[in-house]
Amino acid sequence: MKLLVTGSAGFIGSALSIKLLERGNEVVGVDNLNDYYDPALKEARLSRHINHNNYTHINMDIENSNAVELLFQGHKFDGVVNLAAQAGVRYSIENPLAYINTNMVGFGNILEGCRHNKIKHLVYASSSSVYGSNTKMPFSVHDNVDHPLSLYAASKKANELMAHTYSHLYGLPTTGLRFFTVYGPWGRPDMALFKFTKAILSGKKIQVFNYGEHRRDFTYIDDIVEGIVRVLDKPASPNLDWDGNDPDPASSKAPWRLYNIGNNSPIELLTYIKAIETALGINAKKELLPLQPGDVPDTYADVDELVKVFNYKPSMSVEKGVNNFVKWFKEYHKL
Repeated sequence: MKLLVTGSAGFIGSALSIKLLERGNEVVGVDNLNDYYDPALKEARLSRHINHNNYTHINMDIENSNAVELLFQGHKFDGVVNLAAQAGVRYSIENPLAYINTNMVGFGNILEGCRHNKIKHLVYASSSSVYGSNTKMPFSVHDNVDHPLSLYAASKKANELMAHTYSHLYGLPTTGLRFFTVYGPWGRPDMALFKFTKAILSGKKIQVFNYGEHRRDFTYIDDIVEGIVRVLDKPASPNLDWDGNDPDPASSKAPWRLYNIGNNSPIELLTYIKAIETALGINAKKELLPLQPGDVPDTYADVDELVKVFNYKPSMSVEKGVNNFVKWFKEYHKL
């Protein structure tokens, strides 16, 4: 298969590109290498696969509709994985337009490219953030998600709705994956693991929000990538039993599906910090603070549908995953 991966210099996109290349796929990667965080890290990720014989890199912005149209016309893709997005809950409070432009306008351009070029399957990144104000645990794809707490979350919910429209009107198979707090080597500097590790090694205090009492379903990068690949290989199909009188939010009469990818084992933030301290051999200095605007107290993924349909469930322990990250962090920064 010839596949398009958008956001291919990103944390997940780069790891996915490597996995696809290793199994023999031809990959065209797209990324604009913006400066939301240090572009040098993105370039370092890219350096792992940019010279592979079956990899082609294109530096472009998916907000550019003409560029996206030419991209699809110039390459006959079998499948598309859209991971390009403006990430981060807190940044969306300060810069909402960045999320509208990239996550919604950009995603619309990708949908148009898929529509006009007979793409066999579009897989796209959604987020656990869509669960917003929901308090029923674990979060299920069969639950209603109409109360987002940040524009980032709202943009991801919008992606799911936009994809459904294209699946319904044009028969485009689309699958949305709700990622739960992805972590691991080559991770993003704006994420807690990266920030905590850097601060602890520098002897600085770490800011622990919600007094460390909230829980996250931390999911290791390799588990996420394996899930994406399995989903990509099985295009979404219509749910023939779907009933408009009792609508299932995770499926449709159209070829449209949603799945959670999480570890199915939420960890308290203080336990996560303890794993970092153990891996570093250093005790953290903590500044305990209240919950931040836009954040949810807990995330916990119900992955039953992922297990049932793809016979797959993430399994990496937080202790081992954090240790792998710390080892990478020290090597990358030559510590």
